[in-house]
Amino acid sequence: MHSADESLAEYLRPTRFIDSDHPSVIAFAERVAGAEAADLERAIALYYVVRDEFRYDPYRIDLRPEAMRASATLARGYGFCIAKAVLLAAAARAQGIPARLGFADVRNHLTTERLRRFMETDVFVYHGYAELLLGGTWVKATPAFNRSLCERFGVAPLEFDGVHDSVFQPFDGAGNRYMEYLRDHGRWADLPLDELRRAFETAYPKLMSDGVCYLSGRFEDDAVADRDGRE
Repeated sequence: MHSADESLAEYLRPTRFIDSDHPSVIAFAERVAGAEAADLERAIALYYVVRDEFRYDPYRIDLRPEAMRASATLARGYGFCIAKAVLLAAAARAQGIPARLGFADVRNHLTTERLRRFMETDVFVYHGYAELLLGGTWVKATPAFNRSLCERFGVAPLEFDGVHDSVFQPFDGAGNRYMEYLRDHGRWADLPLDELRRAFETAYPKLMSDGVCYLSGRFEDDAVADRDGRE
């Protein structure tokens, strides 16, 4: 029988990908949240910086091990949903907040036409988010879509108060279908990279090559073009 402290230890220690002991991650977390006294305020501060200062980019996905560490996303300044969730989890652990990763298959009704064409589906397998232990409760935090991207899609950015789950809305601001959660893949103390890579390469053979996706252009620019074409 494990004590509560022992069971939480795996969600506080650094791992291969949630490298919360990396100097750059420690410095980032301290810069963003170090002035806050309570876990709740530190978590909220970290969420908003990861959400908005790291551009969401599904046109550049790199599932090689060296690219999926939190410190690598921090150095790049952008990432897709899983990379941003890993960074948030690492920064939280660096501040002593228990954190883990969650995954779910989702249907995104508002992705770009170009990405949908390469994916040959609107289902995103293993969409990633973070869960933070705050006030004795695990709270979902989804920092994937930065505010500027949401504004271009006409979707309200996801807020996070550290009390309620921050998960994607089913409809956009105009009442159109936005996001459907289809299948839950559970919670993880570290990134299950081999499982993710198999899932991505099976689901998107036209998009992924040796664990890497690269589409030229900018996702946000294509989002604007698609929106203008619909109006």
